[in-house]
Amino acid sequence: MSILTAYSSLAPQQRRSLGFLSVIGLFFWISITTLLPTLPTYIKELGGSRSQIGLVMGSFAIGLLCSRTLLGYLADTKSRKLVLSIGVIVAGISPVGYLLIQSVFPLILVRAIHGVSIAAFTTAYSALVVDLSPMKQRGELIGYMSLVTPIGMSIGPALGGFLQEIWGYPALFISSASFGLLGLFLLGPIPEKPQFNQQQKANISGESRNFKQMLLSRSLGIPALILLMIGLLFGSLITFLPLFLEETELGFSAGWFYTTAAIASFSSRMFSGSISDRYGRGPLITISLLCYFVSMIFLTQATGGQQVLIAAIFEGIGAGTLLPTIIALISDRSSGYERGRVYSVCLGGFDIGNALAGPLVGSLGSSLNYQTIFTISSSFAFIGFLLFISQSNASFKKSLSFALGKEKDLYAFDD
Repeated sequence: MSILTAYSSLAPQQRRSLGFLSVIGLFFWISITTLLPTLPTYIKELGGSRSQIGLVMGSFAIGLLCSRTLLGYLADTKSRKLVLSIGVIVAGISPVGYLLIQSVFPLILVRAIHGVSIAAFTTAYSALVVDLSPMKQRGELIGYMSLVTPIGMSIGPALGGFLQEIWGYPALFISSASFGLLGLFLLGPIPEKPQFNQQQKANISGESRNFKQMLLSRSLGIPALILLMIGLLFGSLITFLPLFLEETELGFSAGWFYTTAAIASFSSRMFSGSISDRYGRGPLITISLLCYFVSMIFLTQATGGQQVLIAAIFEGIGAGTLLPTIIALISDRSSGYERGRVYSVCLGGFDIGNALAGPLVGSLGSSLNYQTIFTISSSFAFIGFLLFISQSNASFKKSLSFALGKEKDLYAFDD
């Protein structure tokens, strides 16, 4: 089913709401990704060492981690739009902090606050998309609505690199802030499901799992562990890839890497959602984890721009397939009463990995070359792959069958 066909089957209000959400998402991801290829070099210009760069970049995920639990609870019990607004406002204000504070260690706090924007936005955005999507089209619409991420990532890094090169860091940070705040003006027309009545509020406590139960359950704990592995990989990549490409002079900039990955991610998201609705989430998650592994292997062997290009393509396919599919998976495995908190638990795995990657690998930076760093990153993807094929369902046999598309998800809810 094409995008136009999928959206034409929805009610007019659903189409309008998803349309506004997608534009907000596009502005948000442009704001965030303008800084991907430029912030590590900015910290380096301020005098930051490898370990300090890793510490600042990793603190972004500390803000994510510390805020997700509360934001997930607010999204479930108060308002998805309130949490989305928090994400947009923080994305708009934080870049000003980079501009005003030109010292390495105070930037840790600014970067941590900036991380709250991702926690708020991704939790509320995903929950609103699922709220507005018919169950039979859930994976497909999640995939289509997630297209704003690669589109934003194809524009943001290239735009950020251009702004920094032509007009310098002040123009870069002001532009990032402006894109962040633009989405705030589009929130009004987006409706929410009616607030829970008193009986439903009582059911939230009675029917929903608490955070400990979610983490200890195989149905949600394993996706969280897999996202932890990918968070470790991604955190290492965004911290050290710009430095690797700058120092080795392979003729391929970090901005072009992210743009290439975004194009590949866009292409995979066009089809992964409808395929996962038809054939199951398992095969796509399996393939995506292998794509991440292959991407890192190409970076370890990179001696020129061609290998970096191939690595970017595989990384983009991995991200474009894994993230929307695993969000669909955990949506299948949760009720509407607890979905915000489920996202906070599972996506929190990615946050922890992202938070640990920069400082952990950065602390070893003086004793490791970049190829070794990317080899370590490839092992994270492979561990995630092994976890998924062996632990994603009720037993090893059923997990393997689910991962290969031969078994239905035994943990999926009926509604």
